[in-house]
Amino acid sequence: MTYRVCFVCTGNICRSPMAEHVFRARVAEAGLADTVVVDSAGTGGWHEGDGADPRTVAVLEEHGYGSAHSARQFRASWFPALDLVIALDEGHLRELRRLAPTPEDAAKIRLLRSYDPGAGAELDVPDPYYGGREGFEECLDMVETASEGLLAAVRDEVEERTR
Repeated sequence: MTYRVCFVCTGNICRSPMAEHVFRARVAEAGLADTVVVDSAGTGGWHEGDGADPRTVAVLEEHGYGSAHSARQFRASWFPALDLVIALDEGHLRELRRLAPTPEDAAKIRLLRSYDPGAGAELDVPDPYYGGREGFEECLDMVETASEGLLAAVRDEVEERTR
């Protein structure tokens, strides 16, 4: 049984590839790499085929994560194959819900920071693209923190399915 998670941001070059690499590392650390498949995409296709933003790559590598990436646009046709679609902000959440072909598919969509009990009411991971490096570091902090709760939820789902 494979459990599939896809992170989604705007262009799939900053936030979602960062979340993909961080969560993939958490999944591997938890011994779930053979069960949980982690991917990412963007709501738009402007950067399709491009690597991650160089600032994303630098921050990931400096913190010990992988960074290999090729941007792509999320497709509504992917919903049936996915178990969880993780939006990085409210705009992505709305766009993904609009794309969801069924109510069951829409129910698969969650905000990443909803898995961070300390996030409070502000659940968006701000887009670091137009700012400096500090925005990418802040993004990484938010992604790492939320990934712990997301991993717990995914682990519970995987265990539930194998009972």
